[in-house]
Amino acid sequence: MSYETLLYDTADAVATITLNRPERLNTIVPPMPDELESVVHRAIADPQVKVIVLRGAGRAFCAGFDFGGGFHHWDEALTTEGAWDPGKDFAAATSSLGAVPKFMSLWRSPKPVIAQVHGWCVGGGSDMALCADLVIASEDARIGTSYSRMWGCYLTGMWLYRLGLTRAKEYALTGRPLSGVEAVQAGLINDAVPFERLEAQVRVRAEQLAGIPASQLAAMKLVVNQAYENMGLASTQLLGPVLDGLMRNTPEARGFIELAEREGVGAAVAQRDGAFGDYSQAPAAGKPNPEHVIVAKPARA
Repeated sequence: MSYETLLYDTADAVATITLNRPERLNTIVPPMPDELESVVHRAIADPQVKVIVLRGAGRAFCAGFDFGGGFHHWDEALTTEGAWDPGKDFAAATSSLGAVPKFMSLWRSPKPVIAQVHGWCVGGGSDMALCADLVIASEDARIGTSYSRMWGCYLTGMWLYRLGLTRAKEYALTGRPLSGVEAVQAGLINDAVPFERLEAQVRVRAEQLAGIPASQLAAMKLVVNQAYENMGLASTQLLGPVLDGLMRNTPEARGFIELAEREGVGAAVAQRDGAFGDYSQAPAAGKPNPEHVIVAKPARA
């Protein structure tokens, strides 16, 4: 079985899902959310698989939703006669066909999921990664929600549930990205290691988990997940996408789109982030090392 946007491989009780749009920093386009859900179900159904690893090919884990190329990747689902349609946006966001239920296949998998993060892990990419059970990043990874400043809102809510109130408010209001090291210090992710050790560290964690009975892993994951479900996770995940769509239809958001279409996404991002100087800064000032590349192996059938 082949996929348009990702690769799938299994070895030694570990299934590896690799987001595979490296030329576009693994940004999310249709049908990536659908393929992610499908391949997670494939791993769940495989009795030989006990642990799932999610990673990205090339220079990044995932740089969020792809709204380049005139924002036309999402025309069918979100626009009418070329204009953004709030009604379609609302219907898509609140249905089982939206991106959040697809990302949450990672959360609902009875088999533990490890997100292996390097480079950019921002916007919808961070929402996806934080649905995993363990998140291990390279020290120079950049994890953030640029949409906090314009054109979006938390989708899965995992930023809120992984952080305490004080830090959740700070990152919700500023959208400031964290390095892998800072994300560990904030309690957002589990571990950060030098890029050269990232794959080995993830492999060690996966092998440790694979040595535990599958039923035990499923039981412990379920009891933790249920505690957070009882805190209102489903309600948060309903509100988040609704607000996300609303924030795409404000006058400021329309101005953001018009600037991006007229002068390119880079110009819109530079204007949005000028006061913060983070998402649009030069590599030497803190972007992930462009030499840090994950080479994806061809998937086995």
